[in-house]
Amino acid sequence: MLAPERMSDLIGMIYDCTVEPDRWPGVIAEICRAIGCLSGMILLVDLHRSQHRLAYGWGMAPDWERRFLNYSKKISGFYGLAFSRMRCPDGQPLVLSPVIKEAGQGAQTIYAELTQPEGIAEVMQTVVLRQAGRLAVFGANRHEGTGTLTTDERAIMRLLVPHIRRAVAISDILDMKKLEVHALAATLDNYSAGVVVVADQGRILHANAAARSIFSTSGAISGAGGFLRARDAQANRELTNAIILAQTDEATIGASGIGVALNDSSGEPSIAHVLPLARGNVRTRLMPPATAAVFVTQSRGQPAAEIGAIAKSFGLTPSEARTLEHLAGGATIAETAEALRISTNTARTHVAHIFSKTGTSRQADLVMLVKNLLPPTRRPGGS
Repeated sequence: MLAPERMSDLIGMIYDCTVEPDRWPGVIAEICRAIGCLSGMILLVDLHRSQHRLAYGWGMAPDWERRFLNYSKKISGFYGLAFSRMRCPDGQPLVLSPVIKEAGQGAQTIYAELTQPEGIAEVMQTVVLRQAGRLAVFGANRHEGTGTLTTDERAIMRLLVPHIRRAVAISDILDMKKLEVHALAATLDNYSAGVVVVADQGRILHANAAARSIFSTSGAISGAGGFLRARDAQANRELTNAIILAQTDEATIGASGIGVALNDSSGEPSIAHVLPLARGNVRTRLMPPATAAVFVTQSRGQPAAEIGAIAKSFGLTPSEARTLEHLAGGATIAETAEALRISTNTARTHVAHIFSKTGTSRQADLVMLVKNLLPPTRRPGGS
């Protein structure tokens, strides 16, 4: 395993990429070296258009990307199947060679054409962002002269993946734009997502225009007394814990503070992501006393018909679909049972089936899944 100091340095580098995205190639190089890989990439896959592209890469041969992109349609279909939630839960690294063997002769031919000229023996990839019809995948390639990936190297990757997921999710909210330190307030105000920069104990240092609007209207989060608080008690505990970890030791934050489900007074769901800011030369320049930045995106209340389409796509029964509608709106199991006039035990059974069919395990993940599958709402620079 890596020394704690080395692991901490790697995690800090990953988070610095949210502020300066051009750092990704160098950080991918450091991650690959830490797990004995010769090249790596962040791949964006558009499942609807059967297209993909490399967002960032390191160590690939100059003509490899051209050859890779020639297989866009076939590879995109493979990713849609191999990286489904049921087969590959978010955050779990997947070694591709066994999957390729199961995929048939066509997949094996393409895989060989892309890996053998580079001397690649193993490819390990994991989903780091999942949205409606779109995946972001982090991949690392092992050279045939290095041997197979060891248990320790896979364990290192599992420890790093939650931090990569957080950095990629926040970069996506920011539309991969560089945060300008000299004009931070104006830069943050350009984003439709709410952004709150906090110090210790959630003390607010800056809230952008979108966050101030949430404070005054929805109640999902508030800035009462100058401190950031979530309306929902469980969400508040998750946010508070993530902010504390961001201040004390960002390497231990793991999945805490990724996709925290928030609910406003009307029951509409929002999602919060916590970015540590207390470490590293890049992030600490943004606002020196800051501990963390909290990014909040809102669903804007999508109609039940669209929830129904999602339910149908996962094969939910009508009863499970009605349960999903309430859960996605932020209702508790007890509130859902009361609204549907069913017993709490029956509601729990429906929830267990929904989790199983959607590949989720908690309501926060389910809310995020529904939000990502609904038609896009206002995005940075959009309407």
